[in-house]
Amino acid sequence: MDNNISSHTKKYEKDDIIFLEFEKGDKFYMVISGSVKITKVIKDVEKLLDIVHAGDFFGEMAILEDTTRSASAIANEPTVLLELQKENFQTVLANNIEMALKLSKMFAKRIFDSKRRLLILQLNEPNLRIYDCLLLLAEIQNIPRDAYNEPQELNATVNDIANWCAIKPMEVQKVLKTMTGKINIKNNTIQVKNLKEFQRQIDVKRKKSYNIQ
Repeated sequence: MDNNISSHTKKYEKDDIIFLEFEKGDKFYMVISGSVKITKVIKDVEKLLDIVHAGDFFGEMAILEDTTRSASAIANEPTVLLELQKENFQTVLANNIEMALKLSKMFAKRIFDSKRRLLILQLNEPNLRIYDCLLLLAEIQNIPRDAYNEPQELNATVNDIANWCAIKPMEVQKVLKTMTGKINIKNNTIQVKNLKEFQRQIDVKRKKSYNIQ
């Protein structure tokens, strides 16, 4: 690690708060070692959204948009972070082209992921969250909607779905078992017979929600 970067590192102990939801954000972070929990309070219940590991970034919306934090970040274990403020962001990246390229790709993906994930979490019913997660996986794999009525193989595990939906893996497993004949779970993939059926249920649910609002 060069001196320009190492001067911006900070150590955290397990359960140390890095930032809290709704705080004003003035910096973003890269995990050098350890890991960080990203949590959000949804209807008075704290949900685990993600665990960020070494080499990954978080808190970047403070750089991209002048907004408050949309979630909280807590050290999951003894952790070392690279902390970049808006003022030194450009300087550090100018001296590290590899990091600049990685960040540009990550920013684009993270914006899509965060907005799409919030849509999933707004669904109250666990089965609908799982259906919408399957649709998200299809979107990530660029499966066209006109092919949703054909059998598709999605690159994901039960744990992946649990992470996206903020539902315990055992609960996801229970819901998926009720869908025998509609899906087939393998080691690292999930085969779905008819995504269009799930899309129809999600569309109906969201249409009703919009009408109520």
